[in-house]
Amino acid sequence: MPLLTQEWLDLAFIHWAVEPAAVAGLMPRGTVPDTYDGLTYVGLVAFRMHRVGWLRLPAIPYLGSFPETNVRLYSVDAHGRRGVVFRSMDAARLIPVVMGRVGFRLPYLWSRMTVRAAGDTVTYTSSRRWPGPRGAYSRITLRTGERIDEPTGLEHFLTARWGMHNMFFGGAAYLPNDHPRWPLHRARLLSCDEDLIAGAGLPAPSDAPVSVLYSPGVPVRLGRPARPAAINPSGPDLRHA
Repeated sequence: MPLLTQEWLDLAFIHWAVEPAAVAGLMPRGTVPDTYDGLTYVGLVAFRMHRVGWLRLPAIPYLGSFPETNVRLYSVDAHGRRGVVFRSMDAARLIPVVMGRVGFRLPYLWSRMTVRAAGDTVTYTSSRRWPGPRGAYSRITLRTGERIDEPTGLEHFLTARWGMHNMFFGGAAYLPNDHPRWPLHRARLLSCDEDLIAGAGLPAPSDAPVSVLYSPGVPVRLGRPARPAAINPSGPDLRHA
């Protein structure tokens, strides 16, 4: 039985390449940076969380639907489970923020946020309220483009993630998720003004992103945490196929 059911809608996936050594110290115990062609990536992902429900119970009307913007990294453990590591998770509802911080030890932050669509253009805004740094912000506008029939290897690497690694109570753990294959569109980034990445302890981007994608969204089920094994320096092969 899933812990949570929800929908992730109107997603912007924006990514910059970084050297694995630059983020290795930010990985949870038992994981290392996942790489593609020798590089790993910093993701800025903005979307709408919709109809969050617990244990197959009906979705919570007001509290279960809100905008969210995440700064994330890419991880792999000794079992070969590829996931994401969240560095910050700005969300527009205080109670879910507190529940995520206390119940899952996730870096949720309370922010004023909007997601507005006009034709093929989507704009995401965020301004942090609590716990800080207060006023940390993002303003993203993109124009959606053609549907992607077959993602490139990098596009698959950045979006086909079936869980997250995190330091839960009692140590590091892997929380799986289940959802259909992403319906992806290429997108043009019209503007991106933000300080969330630097605020999450990462180098601020100095170049244009290497990938900008949009998805109308998918339904999602989140499962129960599982413990990752410790990384063995002599194995496994952690390269992306």
